[in-house]
Amino acid sequence: MTRFPEAEARLLMKKVCMKCGALNSMKADKCRRCRSRDLRPKARESRGT
Repeated sequence: MTRFPEAEARLLMKKVCMKCGALNSMKADKCRRCRSRDLRPKARESRGT
C-alpha cells in the first residue's frame, strides 16, 4: 500500500541520534535531547530480516 507523498516525507525525512535514539529534523546539526552531533538520516527502506 502506497502512502501520500506528504505523509511519506513527514515520516521519513528525519535524522536519528546514534547516542540516544531521538528523532530530529533534517536540518538539525545537534540532537534535541542529548546535544550530541552524532546524527544519521533515518533509513528509507526496511532492514529485511
